[in-house]
Amino acid sequence: MVDPIGSLRHFFPEPLHDRIFLVGGLVRDLLMGVECQDIDLAAALPPSELIPLGFRLVESRSTPNIYFLFHKTLGKIELSLFSPLAALDCDLRRRDFTVNAMAMTLDGALIDPLGGSRDLERRALRACSPSSFDDDPARIFRALRFECEGWRLDGAAEAAVAGPAWSERLSKLPVERFSQEMLKALTKNDPGRFFRRMLQLEVGRHYLPEIFSMPQVPAGPPQHHPEGDLFTHSLQALERMALATPDAKARFCALFHDLGKLSTPPEQYPKHHGHDAAGAAAAAPFCQRLRLPLELQRALQAANKLHTAANRWHELRDATKITLALNAVKAGIAAWLPLLVAADCHGAMPGWEETLRVASLNAAQLGIDRASLDPGEPEKCRQLIMQHRLVELRKSHPPRPSSAEEPR
Repeated sequence: MVDPIGSLRHFFPEPLHDRIFLVGGLVRDLLMGVECQDIDLAAALPPSELIPLGFRLVESRSTPNIYFLFHKTLGKIELSLFSPLAALDCDLRRRDFTVNAMAMTLDGALIDPLGGSRDLERRALRACSPSSFDDDPARIFRALRFECEGWRLDGAAEAAVAGPAWSERLSKLPVERFSQEMLKALTKNDPGRFFRRMLQLEVGRHYLPEIFSMPQVPAGPPQHHPEGDLFTHSLQALERMALATPDAKARFCALFHDLGKLSTPPEQYPKHHGHDAAGAAAAAPFCQRLRLPLELQRALQAANKLHTAANRWHELRDATKITLALNAVKAGIAAWLPLLVAADCHGAMPGWEETLRVASLNAAQLGIDRASLDPGEPEKCRQLIMQHRLVELRKSHPPRPSSAEEPR
């Protein structure tokens, strides 16, 4: 682990040391012994003393200007200027939570005007001021993301957050600010808490109405889904996936793999016929509404479309298995599709790696004579390649009896 204080003391000339301060989450992480991702600094210096060190100004209309530098050892360094130095104290008091409102000198002296170090010891999220959430309502979701790491809102902060009174103000925020916190939460140890707390505190319905609808929808027939409702099932899938992989994309798809069940007419409950296709169709507008990356949209579409067939892996024809593998590779979910099956229904996909290998073989690798491939008849070419892939796959296992060839 890099010692940021020692490295910063070495990087900055000694005459500047008493005017440079570590601030915010960096101080919190240092006190907790957590490795720091980025370096946030504040300084009472003129720009003329920063520019020679390699810092570059990033101007902003809505926030104070930041000076930026990427250091090969320390990583990204961001530095704010305060003049007079008393403005640093004001900045700390305007922050979200007391544990993020501490500063530290390059000599290691702690500046803690709001008692954040005491809150850090009890892992409490205490607002810096009564107006903290009013100043920036997106801090609500930042708090929920912190709770996924073991932090807890204190009583006063939770009382300030709880209830639908925030709906109008939250609806005016860019959806990207919510999505950013959600995606960060999905990387944490307990990602499900972010969504449970949204329901408990009645916040964020504007962004994710789906999870507010899930508790009223049965997950499926009771013999297959004794957990009951769709929200409980989806959270269980997320929690199992979180134990299996740190991949945020896989966790996101586990949570919303049954998106199509939300469109099932209530008269068809508890069954959800065709929910895989319905979920695949719903994935694109869902992700676009949340301004999520295209790769996440493609993964969610494929997870919804393919998971039902993948859950019946033992029943599938070999050709269907190869086609499933090809589709999973194309969507970027091949690495964790078996984990989704396990998270969804405790199922397994034996032979998946071999099926992926066979699906990846091209005509030349399969030993197909190029002269036998007519570019004017693409369907015949595909059939020929599939036939050779089936031969290759069946080298590793005998074909299933014909009575079990077709999926139920």
